Amino acid sequence: MNELPRTLKIATVWLLVGLAIFLAFNALVARQQRARFSFNADAIELQRAADGHYHWPGTLNGRALDFLVDTGATRSAISAELAHQLALETFGSVQTHTAGGLVRGRLARADLVLEGGVRVERLELVVLPALGDKPLLGMDVLGRLRLQQQSGVLRIQANPAH
Repeated sequence: MNELPRTLKIATVWLLVGLAIFLAFNALVARQQRARFSFNADAIELQRAADGHYHWPGTLNGRALDFLVDTGATRSAISAELAHQLALETFGSVQTHTAGGLVRGRLARADLVLEGGVRVERLELVVLPALGDKPLLGMDVLGRLRLQQQSGVLRIQANPAH
């Protein structure tokens, strides 16, 4: 009676194999994300991701996030769910045009820190009810920087005028 049934042993082995595959896949994705971002004293470089977008790692009020670079967005935006998780107070209402049409949202403020040294304190964000899991980095932040895109690389430099 001290021995586990054979089917339980087999199920345990398969669960461990599945866990190992899952962890290896997550490590590979994390490594690919780190490889898509680099910076030095001259510039920050973002490699275009497999989804066709540029992603910029950073934090919002101290929480690590992967921001989607959106040069078509006037303002940076986050989901209502993320605003709730960060306990951000919202104020005022806004209407904004998105790819899905006209959407009503709220405003909130948060401190933004992007890898490579870009910081914006008390950034005014648009909080949208159904934005999705990736916060958008809009031209309110990107417009302060010099952007140059070539061969799937977005090169970013601080704009001396800002």
